[in-house]
Amino acid sequence: MGKGERTHTTILDHATSLASQVGLTGLTIGALADDLDLSKSGLFAHFQSKEALQIEVLDHAARRFTETVVRPALAKPRGAPRMQALFNGWIAWVQDDSLPGGCVFVAANTELDDRPGPVRDRLVALQQGWIDVIAGSFRRGIESGLFRADADPRQLAQDMVGSLLSLHFHSRLLNDHRAGARARRAVAALLEGAKS
Repeated sequence: MGKGERTHTTILDHATSLASQVGLTGLTIGALADDLDLSKSGLFAHFQSKEALQIEVLDHAARRFTETVVRPALAKPRGAPRMQALFNGWIAWVQDDSLPGGCVFVAANTELDDRPGPVRDRLVALQQGWIDVIAGSFRRGIESGLFRADADPRQLAQDMVGSLLSLHFHSRLLNDHRAGARARRAVAALLEGAKS
């Protein structure tokens, strides 16, 4: 990785952290330049527009999420161990110190749900991809005979997402330190109920 690419990655790391606090719509080239004590023109050379910056932040966060959550979980055995690893990794992501405002995707879901445009479109594609990972991992567990043949992968994915959103609400807004343990129990119960 060259110096320019390292600089770009460092900027995106900081922008992702900042977006977790101010939201994607609060993330501007000017705000990022002020926060990094850099010139706006220098950052504009990297991103060209606020929209391009926001999309790059989403893509950067998605790459980090894949490396820290998805890849390690997919290395686990099929069935409950893999599904639990996906969820536990997701909890660790939500609680990561590099995201002081919480999960940038959870914040963006609320922020962009009724704002059409390229940034929302990219968020939708990334979130759909994540749901596909959850449902696909569960489906492979069904195909391996580890879960009931009549279990619904999309329902399980929706229930897992619901548990994570509830965790985010309880831990971030209500400052409930027991929310993570309850979320893990909820998903463990879902998986136990789906076993063949």
